[in-house]
Amino acid sequence: MMKFLNLEELKFDSRGLLPVVVQDVHTREVLMLAYMNRQALELTLRSGEMVFWSRSRQSLWHKGETSGNVQRLIALCVDCDADCLLALVEPSGPACHTGNPTCFYRTLEAKEWG
Repeated sequence: MMKFLNLEELKFDSRGLLPVVVQDVHTREVLMLAYMNRQALELTLRSGEMVFWSRSRQSLWHKGETSGNVQRLIALCVDCDADCLLALVEPSGPACHTGNPTCFYRTLEAKEWG
């Protein structure tokens, strides 16, 4: 059963951020992990395109603003603790700044495990 939340129920961390897992709505591939503050979330909901908070630049970041690789929001899901989001998107190009479709294109070597 689907339960709907409002923005006031979300639990932003001490820096005012929520982690956001971004997933391709068609392939279900995880594209990236980013963060949103309340303003980024509100802009995303208003525009229908993903807007994040850049922790390195300390500013809002509209995904694709320089590359053109925007991500159109299809659905936004909230985890059970209301402290993480899952964004289902239609990407218009690669998610990663390296040109890879996903930011998760590397694997730790098995010898590093256990």
